[in-house]
Amino acid sequence: MQRYLLEIEYIGTQYAGSQKQPKEMPNTTKPVVTIQGEVEKAISTLTKTKTKTIFSGRTDAGVHAKGQTAHFDTECELNPSKFVNSLNGILPNTISIKGLKKVEKTFHAQKSAKARYYRYTIANRAQRSAWDEHCLLVRFPLDIERLNKALSYLVGEHDFTSFKKVRTSNPAKICKMYMAKAQKSGDYVYIDFIADRFLYNMIRTIVGTLLLIEKNSLAPETLKEILESRDKTKAGSTISPEGLVLEKVIYNDINMETAYENLFS
Repeated sequence: MQRYLLEIEYIGTQYAGSQKQPKEMPNTTKPVVTIQGEVEKAISTLTKTKTKTIFSGRTDAGVHAKGQTAHFDTECELNPSKFVNSLNGILPNTISIKGLKKVEKTFHAQKSAKARYYRYTIANRAQRSAWDEHCLLVRFPLDIERLNKALSYLVGEHDFTSFKKVRTSNPAKICKMYMAKAQKSGDYVYIDFIADRFLYNMIRTIVGTLLLIEKNSLAPETLKEILESRDKTKAGSTISPEGLVLEKVIYNDINMETAYENLFS
């Protein structure tokens, strides 16, 4: 049995998240279409064996990825280049495989990961553009210096209950944030996060809270106060998933000093 690692990118708009779910949506006969389901179907078609994938983690409905990863086991000896070409010939245009490589049997796409890197993109201008895609339009001006001051309070190991969806079965609440930074290019604002893990809706709620602070001219320290309160009701709204992209899953060791360098290694 061989183990292979896939690198996957996708536009998540039309999918019910990355993780496989029940075959039908509640109270309807409409099928639930997920990234994992489509990838497994394509692999199984080529290997002629029902194949299960393990993703590095789940992305919510509507969230995109440029560097999602997943592993799978097969008795087939695969030619990576040919297999990737064949997979991309089967998969929908909104999903593509960037790479495939053989890994040790002890490797685990989720458990071996050291960190994940996400980016949220905001178009910061008065009017929308026909070229704006997969970003959030914010019409009031955003101050990068104030954003970075607020984000600095998130770096380190914290209880992120304030930014976690209230009703979720996952009890996790502690995350180690290696990097949280904002930058501007033209009229786009990019907010980058690297952490060992992210809670359900965490990034979208953090960005929603940043927008609440900016819109109401609150002190950047407000984000620190909300974080420490461990009270979801004090946070901003959970904003649209459309601007959120999983950029990379990091498997090499990481710390606060090397977090940025890990984006490119």
